[in-house]
Amino acid sequence: MKLLIRNLARSTTEEEIKTLFSKYGTVQSCDLVLDKATSESKGFAFVEMPKPGEAKAAMKTLNGKEIANNKIRVKKAEDKKE
Repeated sequence: MKLLIRNLARSTTEEEIKTLFSKYGTVQSCDLVLDKATSESKGFAFVEMPKPGEAKAAMKTLNGKEIANNKIRVKKAEDKKE
């Protein structure tokens, strides 16, 4: 299951996100979205967790949690419409 994490502090690293989500299960991939021009975080990321139960537990627990003074939002990522 692919999760969208929004409202991340610009200082939050991909490693920190991966560590946070791995407490709930296996993290298949973690992609922090960066600005192409500045290489700085755009404040959101995608985390992919292969087991839906683990992903749902992470989503339920981490949504609204404060990380680096920002209340993050976690939800199921929607598939891109082509």
